[in-house]
Amino acid sequence: MTRRTPPRPLDVEQLFPEVAPLRREAVRLHPRAGSPTYGDSSVGGPLLWPQEEPWPVCPEHHGSAMVPVVQIHAADTLSLVPFPAGCDLLQVLWCPRSHDGCWVLPEVRWRDAAAVTNIREAPAVPTADVYGHVPRPCVVHPELVAEYPSWDLPDELWDTLESRFEQVEAETGWDYHYHLSTAPGTKLGGYPGWSQEPQWPDCSVCGERMAHLLTVESWEADAESRRTWTPVEDQAVRYEATGLMLGDAGGVYLFECRGCPGRPVKERYDCA
Repeated sequence: MTRRTPPRPLDVEQLFPEVAPLRREAVRLHPRAGSPTYGDSSVGGPLLWPQEEPWPVCPEHHGSAMVPVVQIHAADTLSLVPFPAGCDLLQVLWCPRSHDGCWVLPEVRWRDAAAVTNIREAPAVPTADVYGHVPRPCVVHPELVAEYPSWDLPDELWDTLESRFEQVEAETGWDYHYHLSTAPGTKLGGYPGWSQEPQWPDCSVCGERMAHLLTVESWEADAESRRTWTPVEDQAVRYEATGLMLGDAGGVYLFECRGCPGRPVKERYDCA
């Protein structure tokens, strides 16, 4: 089943033309509890992992296997994410146990799906210290949406627009941050789903600002964002999503440098 996010209730670029140059596209994944297979794009589902390749383990917790978080085929990124040459599958795992200063410890793999002929089963999930960090198996429903920056809006532009944001909210009831700007939930590309001040990392190799690859959030939307970001198919419907609880209903954000060999990755976290 597809998922269709309703159009924004107001014309953002007409009301706030200053944000039009900052428009970005994102792919909302809309994970819903299900039974994905090894060959499917999924959140928390089984990974297409080669038998001959060791399963990654946490470098900080001896013997603690990393758990599947996201598997996405290139076709399901809707041409938004540039894949490395010869690769058409993105896999993200993390160690779900607590680390010093970190919620999870992630790892990113790119691979050629057709090259995987014999599949390695994932090890058992650690049983200690993992509450809210292991997603339940979910099928995904990728959807391309347009976003505008909220927390990533430059300070000087926020100062220019703040009074107009407040006026529009007073007149219409729609808040720029919650209802009009950045799509909530687990997604590829676009703007990170920050709950607090942005923490964009720079590449440790070249020093350039890294690109946002993936946001993994505790839920698809909070009570306020749900008013405009709930897909048409899910309105007035109860559903099970990932079951994650990252920090205090926060998110994990992955960034990559697409200009350096190996595409270095960094992560950031914040709480609602």
